[in-house]
Amino acid sequence: MTLTKSRSRTTGAHSGPRRPGAGRAAAVLVLVTLGALIPLLGPSPALHGTGEADAPGTGGIALLRTVLFAALAVPVGELFAVRLARATPGAPPALPRSWSTVANSVGFVAALGLASVVATGNLVPSGPADIDVGGLYETRDGKLALLEVNGFLAAALCSASRRRAAQALPLAAVIVAEALRAHPTTEYSPLIGSALTLVHLTCASLWVGGLPHVLRTLRLWGRTEAGVALLGRYARVALVLLVAITATGVCSSLRRMPPGTVLEQLTDTAYGRVLLAKLILMAGVAALALWARVRLARAADPLTASSPARTEVYVLALVVAVSGLLTALPVPIRW
Repeated sequence: MTLTKSRSRTTGAHSGPRRPGAGRAAAVLVLVTLGALIPLLGPSPALHGTGEADAPGTGGIALLRTVLFAALAVPVGELFAVRLARATPGAPPALPRSWSTVANSVGFVAALGLASVVATGNLVPSGPADIDVGGLYETRDGKLALLEVNGFLAAALCSASRRRAAQALPLAAVIVAEALRAHPTTEYSPLIGSALTLVHLTCASLWVGGLPHVLRTLRLWGRTEAGVALLGRYARVALVLLVAITATGVCSSLRRMPPGTVLEQLTDTAYGRVLLAKLILMAGVAALALWARVRLARAADPLTASSPARTEVYVLALVVAVSGLLTALPVPIRW
């Protein structure tokens, strides 16, 4: 059964040819460029006036982390969206072409670049001779970097095979490695911090990667009731993911910025400034998600909810870029 929509508003002469696709393509290009510039140009403006040192190569490291987070979200979200689609009653058998193999390959390259930084003592290598590959096995950070490299490689091989679901295990290993890397043993209660990051990164990957695949599935299925059901299923799960992301993000921030210093550090430290930018973007994402949910529940054509959902994807891309920058900045001092 398909959904029909009145065409009464579209009858008659057109005022001229319209090319909405060109406008969307231009918007995507601008946002992608901005997303790439945030980690590349972000460290210096964020650090300006704080008195904090700008470590060498922070822009490149931030960009690599942004690429790694995006590459992780695509296959994780795709597995999640495919599972939702197959569980939807009356769903057509057709599914969009997988992006997992390409994403995992890109993630492998980004993880390899980050591992080369770890192999030179957390400095950007000037040449292959500076990279001590054997030294990676001697440090905790080196082992975690190798685990991420091998995890993306294994996930790429799995996604290229007929058993794409098998990539879930190596991708889970990458998430665990990233959660442990973000909280060194010298930190206060590192296991609690790693647990918070584990939940935060998993939920964010499901949300950021799942939404584009759901929208691609809707485009493939057309105006069917199964498409409405799929979008509704995703919206319900996304609400839970948003709550989990918000809760773990707030807890992680408070661990690094005690309650009495939050307002001051949000403006006086690079980490706080970028975190504030992320919070503003997340507020925009939440508003778009709420708008889509209202349309899904009340609009005459529920599939009009895909319009704010597409904008949500673009803003989420900026959130990923800001998150990549956040990992390259110095952690605030616990006053």
